[in-house]
Amino acid sequence: MGRSVPGWVVHFLHRFCELLAFAFRAATQEAGQGHRAAGADVKEDQMPDLTMTLPALRAAYAEGTSTDEVLAQVYARLEKIADPAIFLAMPTLEQAQAEGRALGAYDADKPLWGVPFAVKDNINVAGYPTTAACPAFAYVAETDAHVVARLRAAGGIFVGKTNLDQFATGLVGVRSPYGVPRNSIDPLIVPGGSSSGSAVAVGHGIVPLALGTDTAGSGRVPAALNNIVGLKPTLGALSASGVVPACRSIETVSVFALTIADAWEAFRVLCDYDASDAYARKVPAPALAARDAPPVIGIPDAASIRFLGDEAQARSFAAAVELLRAEGCEVREIDFAPLYGVAQMLYEGAWVAERYTVIEDLMRTDPEAILPVTRQIIGKAEGMSAADAFRGIYRLKEMSRAAEPLLAGLDMLCVPTIPTFYSLADLEADPVTPNSNFGTYTNFVNLLDMCGLAVPVPARDDGRPGSVTLLARAGQDAALAVTGMALERAGKRRLGATRWRFAPPPALPRAEAERITLAVCGAHMTGLPLNNQLTSRGGSFIAEARTSDAYRFYRLAGGPPFRPGLVRGLPREGAPIALELWSLPLAEVGGFLAGIPSPLGLGTIELEDGRMVQGFLCEAAAVECAEDITALGGWRAHIAG
Repeated sequence: MGRSVPGWVVHFLHRFCELLAFAFRAATQEAGQGHRAAGADVKEDQMPDLTMTLPALRAAYAEGTSTDEVLAQVYARLEKIADPAIFLAMPTLEQAQAEGRALGAYDADKPLWGVPFAVKDNINVAGYPTTAACPAFAYVAETDAHVVARLRAAGGIFVGKTNLDQFATGLVGVRSPYGVPRNSIDPLIVPGGSSSGSAVAVGHGIVPLALGTDTAGSGRVPAALNNIVGLKPTLGALSASGVVPACRSIETVSVFALTIADAWEAFRVLCDYDASDAYARKVPAPALAARDAPPVIGIPDAASIRFLGDEAQARSFAAAVELLRAEGCEVREIDFAPLYGVAQMLYEGAWVAERYTVIEDLMRTDPEAILPVTRQIIGKAEGMSAADAFRGIYRLKEMSRAAEPLLAGLDMLCVPTIPTFYSLADLEADPVTPNSNFGTYTNFVNLLDMCGLAVPVPARDDGRPGSVTLLARAGQDAALAVTGMALERAGKRRLGATRWRFAPPPALPRAEAERITLAVCGAHMTGLPLNNQLTSRGGSFIAEARTSDAYRFYRLAGGPPFRPGLVRGLPREGAPIALELWSLPLAEVGGFLAGIPSPLGLGTIELEDGRMVQGFLCEAAAVECAEDITALGGWRAHIAG
C-alpha cells in the first residue's frame, strides 16, 4: 500500500479485511467441524482406524476405500479432538469430498493421489484468506501458492489452513490471536511454532502431510514437541511464490509428516524449480538409496552442549548418539560456540529489518493490530539503519568463515532438536526467554545455508518425545533422510500422538548400479510440460550440460507438446546444445521409453567435456520439414524467442 494513501483509508481497509477474515474463519470452521450434520454418511466409528501414512492410504484405496470415506475420517477426527485453534479456515467436508471425486479413478502416476494435506496460513490457497495470524493483514488469495499447486497436481486434497505464531515470528506456538493449538502429546506443553497448527494436525493423525515454513526452526521445533518428522529443505529448493515471507532471504517452506519416507515423498513432489521465485535453486531430490559408507557426524562437545538443566533430555540425546554409532557412523565432538554466535544474529540487524519490511505499512498505520510481543521483536528495526544491516551481513560472513574449520571433514551434524521442554505456564510467566532457548540448535541453520531434518527417536525416560535434528550443507537433503531412517527405526515408537505403531519401510536399494544418467534437451527439462514423466518415476536432476559441437538442433513439426530433435553430424558442423542430465532408476527406463514417440529414440550423446551419456536423439529423416534452431543453442532459448 503506497504511503500517499490517507491514513483513515488504510485503517478502514485493514478493519474490513479483519472482519472478512473472522467471518470466513467462523463460517468455514462451523461448516468443517459440523460436517456430520452436513451430509456425511460415513462415521469414524463405522470405519476401521485408518493410519494416516502414505503406504496405509494407498493400501486402503487399493482395497476399495473411497476418498469420501478417507475425508470423512479426517473431519471426524478433528471433531473428536475438539481443538478449534488448529485450523483457521477449512472447506466443508462436502467441498473436500468434491475435490477428491474430481481426481477420478485411482492414478498411481500421481504420487499423492487422495492424500489429505493442510497448509500453514502464511501460504496462499485460492479462495481462502491468508492471515499470517493477523486479522488486519488478511487478504483472500486469488491463486494457489506454487507448493500448494504442486501438491494438488500430484493428487493431494486440501483440507485446511492452520494456525501459526503471528507473522511466523516465534518458536513457541502461543503467539496467535486465534488461540493456541493444544500440543498433541501433552496439552500442558506448548505446541511449538511458528508452524503450530500444521504440526499438531499431523501429530494427531488428522492429516498425513502438512506444510509449514522455517526461518529460525519453525519446521523443526514443533516436530520435536509433537513426536513427528520435520523436513527443512535446502534454501530455494521449494518455491516461495505465494508465501508471506518472514525473512525472505533465509526461509523455506517445510514439510511435516509422521515418517521420513512420507516427508521425502512430499519433498520430491514439491522440489520443483520455479523461475518466478528469485531465490529458487535447482536442488536434487532423488529416490533414496543406501549409502556406500556410514557418515562422519559432528555433535556438540561436553563443554558446549546445552540442555538448560534437563537431564532427561541429555540422556535422550546420548542414547540417540549411541544409535548412530551402532549404525557404524563415526561421531566427532566439536565446539559449538561459533555456531551459537551465528544463531544470536538472527534477531539482530539485517534479519529483524527484513521481517520489518513485511509489515512496515501495518506497523505505521495500525500497530495495535499486531500482538505486543510480535511488535516488540520486529519493532526493533525502527531504530536501525541501512549501515546496521550491512554490518550484520558482514559479521555473519566473518562468523561463517570462522565456523568452516569446525565443519571440515564432517558429512553432517546431529543436535538435540530442542534443549528442553516448556509449558504454557512457563510462557505466561516469560514470553521471551523460552522462545529464545528453543532456538539454541535451530537459529544458526538457515543463516549458514544448511538443510535439516528433525527425527523422532525413542521417548525420553519421563515419557516425553525424543527428537534429534540432522544438519548438512545445502543440497544434502537426501543424505539426511537416509541417515535419519536408521534413527527412526530404533525402538518401538508410536506415530505422533496416535496409537499407531511405526512400520519400518523396506530397505533402501543400492544407488549407483541401479540408476542411469539420461540427457534431455526439450520438454522433459525442469519446469517444462513433460518433466513429470521423469520426476514421477523417481528421476532426479543432476546438472546442466552441453553437447559437443557435432550436433544440430531442430524444432519438429506437430505439437503440443512441441518437441525438439537433436541430430548428430560431424565435429564442428554443429554447435554445443544445452541440455540437462537426469538420474533415473534403471527399473523405470522401460516404462519411460515406452511413452517416447517416433522419430525420437535413445542413443549415446557426446558432451562438451568428452563424456558419453544416454539421451534423446532424432532420426535424420524427420528434420526435412523441421525448423533448424541450432544457432539458438538450446530449447529454452527457442521458447524465450
